Amino acid sequence: MEYRKLGRSGLLVSDIALGTMIFGEKSERSTPADEAEYMIHRFLDAGGNHIDTADVYADGRSEEIIGQAIKDRRDQVVLATKVRFPMGEGPNDQGLSRYHIQHGVEDSLRRLDTETIDLLYMHCWDPLTPIEESLHAFDDLVSAGKVRYIGVSNFKAWQLMKALGVSAANGWAHFVAAQYQYSLVTRDLEREFSDLCLSEGVGITPWGPLGGGFLTGKYQRDKRPKEASEGRIAVMTEDTEEAWHRRDIERNWDILDAMNEIREAHAGATFSQIAVAWLLAQPAVASVIVGARTREQLADNLGASELRLSVDEVARLDQVSALEPGYPYRFIASYGQR
Repeated sequence: MEYRKLGRSGLLVSDIALGTMIFGEKSERSTPADEAEYMIHRFLDAGGNHIDTADVYADGRSEEIIGQAIKDRRDQVVLATKVRFPMGEGPNDQGLSRYHIQHGVEDSLRRLDTETIDLLYMHCWDPLTPIEESLHAFDDLVSAGKVRYIGVSNFKAWQLMKALGVSAANGWAHFVAAQYQYSLVTRDLEREFSDLCLSEGVGITPWGPLGGGFLTGKYQRDKRPKEASEGRIAVMTEDTEEAWHRRDIERNWDILDAMNEIREAHAGATFSQIAVAWLLAQPAVASVIVGARTREQLADNLGASELRLSVDEVARLDQVSALEPGYPYRFIASYGQR
């Protein structure tokens, strides 16, 4: 495992982060508590130190499982969680108000059985709360020692830039991490966020590196997977970012063909490892969040840290997965150079 700086901070995180969204979830895809605890320890034993969760994952159960698993290894972990989404039925049980942030963090600290959250994300923009209120509340938590670093997730580019400007103007803690969906089949982030984050010292921590399972190589052209047809797996249902109709396009099948060619040049490498290794080759990426469901998937994902793609292989994947630039990016590329 390698360690990288998280944005413009001195914090070092493992290049692979352990995602825990389905730990303890009440669903068919859930990872039970005992298996989740084994995976957490396996991850730490392999040299990983970055564990990612959120208060809303499994209604708080994910945080509880992590807290139990790391209680004797807390100093080995860079612990990240999030606040924003509903955690109750009351009108103030969601959002980025000072009220909800403070209550949410206290609840997360209790579930995680820790005194400090290493990295706290704003899980999504709140259209009701002024960003100044949210950022000031986050800064107060840092000053109080309850949070060490702060991050952002699911903001638009202008919202992220505004937040960074507000923090700088007031001398408040600034975002050092940005968590967004990012993979070979979902490169929309690059239109704005890659340059923004590199410029402003914010490390990208991608989720969904395997495109909802599509980049594992288990699917075939013109053959809708059974789980997508039956809606048994949440990530394959029609209303999600990882819906099958967003995956079953010719460009994505071409990506898999290119990955297969590269895989043959790396004996033993898997599709999943190539997908994660490509992300790790992107300059704005600090740590890739892998959401392994089983210990076998975790072992496979951890292998990506040892895989080194050549410059030509990265370029091949860049080319086959490239998005239509659109306006104004096409215009700038044609006329805006000096």
